[in-house]
Amino acid sequence: MYEPKTHPLLSRARFIRRVLLHAATALALLLLSLLLGMWGYAYFEHLAWRDAFLNSAMLLGGMGPVDPPHSNGGKLFAGLYALYAGLIFLIVAGLVLAPVVHRIMHRFHLEQES
Repeated sequence: MYEPKTHPLLSRARFIRRVLLHAATALALLLLSLLLGMWGYAYFEHLAWRDAFLNSAMLLGGMGPVDPPHSNGGKLFAGLYALYAGLIFLIVAGLVLAPVVHRIMHRFHLEQES
């Protein structure tokens, strides 16, 4: 996906395009995850969409749910969604940071070879 260390550094315009593509991918993943969480809270706990949004957003942000689940299905969903949200948090951080870290490492290797 990225250029090898033997290739020259990407131009600033192409690098910005890469960062924007990664950010768009991360945003799409977050939106899909938010919709999944909202659906689950609405279906299992019969929460209004605003409350389902709040619970899902808080879990995706790493804060934890606001409304404790009451049904068995809701408890199971909330637990699985919390695990999923933790993974999504790490994946999104990796997606956003990957192009920047790659550019720093690439520049370091170019300077080392000179």
